[in-house]
Amino acid sequence: MNRIVGERDIEESPFDAADARAALTDMVRTRRFDERAVALQRRGWMSGYPPYEGQEAAQVGAAHAMRGDDWLFPTYRSNALQIARGVPMSDILLFRRGFPEYHSDHDVPVFPQAVPIASQLPHAVGAGMAANYADEDYASLVCFGDGATSEGDFHEALNFAGVFETPTVFLCENNGWAISLPRERQTASDSIAVKAEAYGFDGVQVDGNDPLAVRETVEAALDAARAGDPVLVEALTYRRGAHTTADDPSAYRDEEPDLPEWRRRDPLDRFTEWCREQGVIDEGFVDDATASANEELAEAVAVAEDVPRPEPADMFEHAYGSLPPEIERQRDEAEAFAETHDTYELDR
Repeated sequence: MNRIVGERDIEESPFDAADARAALTDMVRTRRFDERAVALQRRGWMSGYPPYEGQEAAQVGAAHAMRGDDWLFPTYRSNALQIARGVPMSDILLFRRGFPEYHSDHDVPVFPQAVPIASQLPHAVGAGMAANYADEDYASLVCFGDGATSEGDFHEALNFAGVFETPTVFLCENNGWAISLPRERQTASDSIAVKAEAYGFDGVQVDGNDPLAVRETVEAALDAARAGDPVLVEALTYRRGAHTTADDPSAYRDEEPDLPEWRRRDPLDRFTEWCREQGVIDEGFVDDATASANEELAEAVAVAEDVPRPEPADMFEHAYGSLPPEIERQRDEAEAFAETHDTYELDR
């Protein structure tokens, strides 16, 4: 089944004004996080960062669709979904500064970000199989980009989900690009959603720039998954910026894409305008949400900066029970470098 819904009057949707305000608040929060994270990376505060500007609606809508006990399996660009789900901003910042991903005591059921492409999909299916074996009622939601559908892990995961009827929702954020490759270079299929048919379950497309449409679609998919019918959701959105802060999209994107305006338009601007037209926010709402997000971000940065840096040699301590000679040599070299370079600073 393929169904794209978006920008209906709020009376025609299953959600109310409070739901719309909550979605817009999280879109503002996550946009400000993305902007600040890029700025921090540019001044060397943390390592490379994958911006998600333009994909906030898809991620916030999906986060709001999940129940408290549902498991999230994020990819490296799922930071907005993690934040809207309840993961502290400081945890994500610390991960980008080289720390273990989860530093706080939050109890959000979420796996670590998967940087290898599509490797998290079989994990999500495995979690779904575990739910079936344990007679639990939770579902798993796994996020990935359109490029991941070219990986073997994608097909293996969907095949297992279909055969074993796992409570799994596969959320593909089709943002138009797999690094520098457009979608048409990834697949000859009419859509990504249609790929689910080969594995015996439903695929559905949704307007990925409308958070309420995404929420409605993902909620229905999660309900179906809990009943033994996994679903592939293709959220049609657009990556407005670079693949990562090491990428230069001008090298491969030199003209307007052949996509409809609803898909290319900034989802934050679009949803803000819709909320005003529907009378669910006043003129000061976005400014207030932005100010609150800035305070939250300042606190998150302060928390991250307050965590002591590990010693360079610490990276060698947990790889082997007994260090091989070559790794010992590398450890000694790292220690000697740190001791002899007074200007050796990661916080420059």
